[in-house]
Amino acid sequence: MRIGLDGLPLTAPKTGVGHYTFELARELAGLEPSTRFDLVYPSTYPPVSFPDEVALPANLKLERVRVGPLGRHWWAAGLPRHISRNGIELFHGTNFDVPLWRRCATVLTIHDLSSLLHPETHTGRSVQRARRRLPLMVRTADAVITPTESVRGELSKRLNVTPEKIFAVPEAARECFRPMDFAETETVRGRLGVGDEFLLAVGTIEPRKNLAVLVSAFEEVIRAWPEHSLQLVIAGGAGWLSGPLFDAIRRSPARDRILLTAYLHDEDLRALYASCRAFVYPSIYEGFGLPPLEAMACGAPVIVSRIAALAETTGDAAWPFNPGNAGELTEKILGLLGDENARLNLSVAGRERAAQFSWEKTARLTWKVYEDALRRFRS
Repeated sequence: MRIGLDGLPLTAPKTGVGHYTFELARELAGLEPSTRFDLVYPSTYPPVSFPDEVALPANLKLERVRVGPLGRHWWAAGLPRHISRNGIELFHGTNFDVPLWRRCATVLTIHDLSSLLHPETHTGRSVQRARRRLPLMVRTADAVITPTESVRGELSKRLNVTPEKIFAVPEAARECFRPMDFAETETVRGRLGVGDEFLLAVGTIEPRKNLAVLVSAFEEVIRAWPEHSLQLVIAGGAGWLSGPLFDAIRRSPARDRILLTAYLHDEDLRALYASCRAFVYPSIYEGFGLPPLEAMACGAPVIVSRIAALAETTGDAAWPFNPGNAGELTEKILGLLGDENARLNLSVAGRERAAQFSWEKTARLTWKVYEDALRRFRS
């Protein structure tokens, strides 16, 4: 059998969806060695390559499809034609899209519904696109995957999708994220300008991440903790509508202690996760929340927003707070900084929680969804 997966998320530096696509494809290929898996994308994008140390299974291929003027309309023409010509029996749209013309069974991953539920955190263009395309994509697909039960329920209710068509398949922290000794992190921290004591936030800088609340809380923390040289490190590339946050940081009395690292690769992230005093994730909405799980896997004590998806992902292994209340976040941070036993207990609980997730489990559950989608398509 030949299965295609959307390779477009791999054509840019990998963030959440890119990591999901790659880790899932690699695990699926190992799980089903008799099946060929193609990561498919059009030639209008630059070639995808991986470092030499990243070994792909023999049955996992990168397929950069040559397209002409018509094929450039990828979802409507180029991809359906490629599927028909190459005998692909199932295509998995890992990033909200599937082919518009049905040539095989299709599975669609909906990572979250932020464009519909929190449109104020997105550009008007992306909101309009989501409102137009998401209902069409969900109707077209034979099966839909969400990363949590909370998003599964939102999708069923918001777009009137029968729950039997939607499958909650959790994700996982990648194997590279594991604890390391504090002394081992010194080289990375020195290169980035990060001191011994810092709070960490990770993610693309955009309104949904609610980083302005973290900046406000951090200002109060250093007022209450003036004897310490605590920093706030925000690791992530600039996304959409990020100007107000940058303005707030420039005006902040704590601006000299706030460090923006931009996008970081896994080795640097691991060092920061493993050495931070606390990892804070103040997002107002998430579909799953990979960064908190990555931080837990590295042994960081974690503070997260009290929202449905993050409660589902982190369980009882993180301290929750109301994402609209900077004062409550300040109290949580100070409570953790001042209680070493609490930090250690949270670190242990986080590692245990992260160990409950794996990409092998994700792949096995996803394969069952593929089998269901094939049955639906063939019948």
